[in-house]
Amino acid sequence: MDWLDALQHLRAAGAPGVLATVTEVRGHAPREAGAKMVVAETASWDTVGGGNLEATVVERARAMLVSGASVPETMTFSLNEHAAVEHGRQCCGGVVGVLLEPQRARPSVAVFGVGHVGHELARVLSRLPLHLHLVDSREGQLDPARLADVTDGTAQVHVHHSPVPENVLAALPAGAHVLIMSHDHAEDFVLCDAALRRDDLGSVGLIGSSAKWSRFRVRLREEGHGDAALERITCPIGLPGIPGKAPAVIAVGVAADLLRVLAA
Repeated sequence: MDWLDALQHLRAAGAPGVLATVTEVRGHAPREAGAKMVVAETASWDTVGGGNLEATVVERARAMLVSGASVPETMTFSLNEHAAVEHGRQCCGGVVGVLLEPQRARPSVAVFGVGHVGHELARVLSRLPLHLHLVDSREGQLDPARLADVTDGTAQVHVHHSPVPENVLAALPAGAHVLIMSHDHAEDFVLCDAALRRDDLGSVGLIGSSAKWSRFRVRLREEGHGDAALERITCPIGLPGIPGKAPAVIAVGVAADLLRVLAA
């Protein structure tokens, strides 16, 4: 696969990588300006010239992945017999500049319940670079025509119709952020219970009042969840202090608070 296919592959897999581009060539070099390669944690695709140049680029790219770097870096290589090298000598005689651009993994966000608020929230989130999972036990809520203003956005949208939505929750990727807002409090409770049975989710939010959450806390304790586990669920959700209960207002508040969580 070439570098472009590799970027798409990493995006679909929710994995980070580094895009390396030859930005400048003076004199003789193994690749021309514009040549690219993609480096992931354990694999790489395409080439920027092989030899010490490429091995050093791959080594630095993987160090950037380990550190979680988000700022691009540049490297300059002198391809002559006097240059210090670690991975073999290249004597083409030229000078090569390489730009390393981190490609962060897109976060995954799952909205359980695509009713009035869920739909408005999906519309906002679909404009962001993330994997957006829309889950509902009611097939009609996921009609393609109804979601046309969601699926044409930047996000990669994954639609799940399931009469047992907790099964979808169990299959979400590690680190996924979960927002529970179904049409049925009983379904909400089952989803909260399922979320607490995973210890690898990014965050869990439940729509509703503090009174609703008080009732849920009692029942979740009866299911064996301790106070420390219950602290993993946020309820109510959204930024406090935003007036109004219209679906779009609630959705904006929830999306804004989620952006704060993602940035952290």
